[in-house]
Amino acid sequence: MYAVVEIAGQQFRVEKGQEIFVHRLEGEEGSSVSFDQVLMKSKDGKVELGQPVLEKASVKVKILEHVKGDKVIIFKKKRRKGYRVKNGHRQAFTKIAIEGIK
Repeated sequence: MYAVVEIAGQQFRVEKGQEIFVHRLEGEEGSSVSFDQVLMKSKDGKVELGQPVLEKASVKVKILEHVKGDKVIIFKKKRRKGYRVKNGHRQAFTKIAIEGIK
């Protein structure tokens, strides 16, 4: 059984027991969160599509930890002008575990 769910503006294909990284979510580590923006659900080859979301469907997840991603370097340069700018950042992510789909 799997589902396509929208979490923090992005769509993910999830299954029970799967662990994924999503953009930073509000909530404490170890807490449970439920998402009701389920776009599609499949069980034993039977597919249910929402228009745009399925009614009475939800995905329950557990927040495992808040982490930062790898450093991203942004370098801008204009040749022969002496213009060089170097910036960087680390994106904030949340690691979640899928507890169940209903």
